[in-house]
Amino acid sequence: MSPANHYKKTEKTIIRRILAFFGMIFKAVGRFFAKAYQTGKQRFTIMLIPHSEKSIFNFRVSVFSLIFSGFLLGGVVVSFLLFSTRFSGLSRLVDQKETALEDSRSNIEAIREEITELKKVSKTFEASLKTTMNTFGVKGDVKAASVLDGGDLSSFFDVQEQSEGIGRELSELRSLREFLEQSSDDLLRVSDIMSSQGDLLVELPTLWPVEGGVGRITNYFGPEIHPFTGQWYLHKGIDIAFRRGKPIVAAANGKVVERKYDAMGFGNYVVIRHPYGFATKYAHMDTVYVEEGDVVTQGQKIGTMGNTGLSTGPHVHFEVRIGSQVVDPERFLNVKSDLR
Repeated sequence: MSPANHYKKTEKTIIRRILAFFGMIFKAVGRFFAKAYQTGKQRFTIMLIPHSEKSIFNFRVSVFSLIFSGFLLGGVVVSFLLFSTRFSGLSRLVDQKETALEDSRSNIEAIREEITELKKVSKTFEASLKTTMNTFGVKGDVKAASVLDGGDLSSFFDVQEQSEGIGRELSELRSLREFLEQSSDDLLRVSDIMSSQGDLLVELPTLWPVEGGVGRITNYFGPEIHPFTGQWYLHKGIDIAFRRGKPIVAAANGKVVERKYDAMGFGNYVVIRHPYGFATKYAHMDTVYVEEGDVVTQGQKIGTMGNTGLSTGPHVHFEVRIGSQVVDPERFLNVKSDLR
């Protein structure tokens, strides 16, 4: 037998065995389903016998019906369990949401109370802002963002004109924001004016010449009796008494133009020239820290209080001049207090 014929014969044998194997499987499956079908067709009679035994109820069911009923019952039980679990979860979620809602209501009430207090503070702030602006001569339309009834903040209570769908509290906060935005512009203008005045004040002799603002005036500007001669004379400044060694400070920015010692008069004294034609003199000092030509700033220490020259005790003689004319220093020392 040739190899080709032998190969074909072997191939046919393998195919027959495979077909036989699958045929056996199909027959086994068929027998199984046939047996199952026969078993499922079997019927059972269920009898319900009451205690009276007058009438007996019976009915027949097949195995298929029992299996179907079992699956149906199992599905109902599983569905019930799933529904119960989901319902419990939803119940807990609802409880959590209710708790969160109560907390939100409490927070809203707290916010409303804070807004009420804020409106009261806004009214006070508006009055203070108007007073400040009037003091500095600043014109501003504070009414533009008013927020209180009966005054310039009335838009806070004008709920009827609020846009539909916007809560009252939100509208009030928006009105307050607009008011504060405009107030910020007004305060910036006041700040600019105060800054410019502050720049001016440091160049004018407005600072108390004794460090810390201490001391008391023992002799005022004007006619006085000379403590040594007993004669009337014009006292050209003020005398501020305190303890010896207390620092003396420059009343304004300027340049030291004179530093001398006058044994029969002012003792150790310093003259500082300031802008706008002003000059100040500090006399009877114990020690002097500056020299002629030094540039000093307002509040800088220039020496200490003493009792040099013709003096009855530790003090500083303080003069203010405009050009060649002496003026009362108190008129300038009170400038800052008048602006507060």
